[in-house]
Formats: sequence, C-alpha cells, structure tokens
Amino acid sequence: MTPPTPRPHPRTPPGTAPRAAAYPRAGLAPPDGPPLTERQEERRRRILRATTQLARRGGFDAVQMREVAESAQVALGTLYRYFPSKVHLLVATMQDQLEQLLATLHRRPPTQSDPAERVAETLMRAFRAMQREPHLADAMVRALTFADRSASSEVDTVLRLTTAIVLDAMGLTEEPTPRQLSAVRVIEHTWLLSLITWLAGRASLDQVRTDITTVSRLVEQPPSAV
Repeated sequence: MTPPTPRPHPRTPPGTAPRAAAYPRAGLAPPDGPPLTERQEERRRRILRATTQLARRGGFDAVQMREVAESAQVALGTLYRYFPSKVHLLVATMQDQLEQLLATLHRRPPTQSDPAERVAETLMRAFRAMQREPHLADAMVRALTFADRSASSEVDTVLRLTTAIVLDAMGLTEEPTPRQLSAVRVIEHTWLLSLITWLAGRASLDQVRTDITTVSRLVEQPPSAV
C-alpha cells in the first residue's frame, strides 16, 4: 500500500509526528514533522503511558481526557494541544504500540526461510500482543474505527506502521511492486478484521491463525500475477 500523504489537522499538536526510527528497512519515509524537544517527548510519553494504563483497566470508556491529564501530570489544555480528542489520543496510542512491536521485531525477527511463513508468524506475534491486553486493544481498535478526517494523520501513521511490519517480514531487497503492495493491503485488512472479530467474540484463536496463514500466502505469488 502506497503510504498516503498525511493531511495536517488545523490543531495538530506537538508530538504527533512519528519518529523516523519507526520505519527502518521497510522503504517507508515517515511524514514530515518538526522534531520534538526532549521536554516535549517526555511529556508525550507520560500522556501515552497514562492513556495505556487507563485503557488496560477499563477499555475505551475508561479513557477520559481529564483523567489522562491528571494521571500524566499535565494541564488539561496542554493535553488538548497534543491530542485534540480521545480518538486522536487512542489512535496515537495504537501508533505507539505498533512502533514498539516493530522495534521488537527488528531485535528478534522471524527466522523462517519462507516469506509467507515469516509474514504469518509476524502478524500472529502482533495479534498475541493485542490478545494479552484485550481492553487496551478494544479501545485502540474502536478509536481507529471511530476516527474521522480530523484524525487522518494519526490513522495514516498506523497504516504506515502496519505496512512497514508486513514488508519487513517479507524480507524484500528492492522496492515492492504494485502487486506486492496490493497483497500487503489485503493482508493488513485481514489482520485488522481478525482482531475486530476476535475482540467481539465472533472468531476463535484457531480461526484467526488459519485466516492469517491463508492470506499471508499472497506474498508467494509471482510479481506478474494479477
């Protein structure tokens, strides 16, 4: 999937631009954005930690902006300058979780020789990370589905990171072809839908594993395939 051009929100706060370190090896450049100062980065980390803790305990409804501000020890107005709404905040939390996952995968990459097996194993690792924190996962997924155009920059970043994770697992040594990018898009959609249906209690873990294994085989098709 060709990464979309982020559309800046008129209230884009400091700290919403992803760090360049989140995109190595995948051939994706992060969106442009001014680098954070050390103080801004530390404040942003406190906000995201507070959001994560609240969501872990009670899911989407437990994340209230005033409680996040109090837990992060920032003024409510400061929180809104960083994240204009709870949806922005939780989508940014999903971005943060995916950045951590990508860093972990770089430290401990899948070892299978077959690209499809590496993609399936990588996405199952990502799924299991979400599975361990079901309230947090549900809060982030709900925010992603509720997001409107005002959160397009944050949503675009989540999609960029998911693309980076899949392309890394494929082990490409050159730019992906349009067909490969199309396959990645279908794989991403299947992974997200599997997460949504599992969270809703409509899919078992075995079904999720089967669907992810099946769709990951798309990367085995020759570049000329339609």
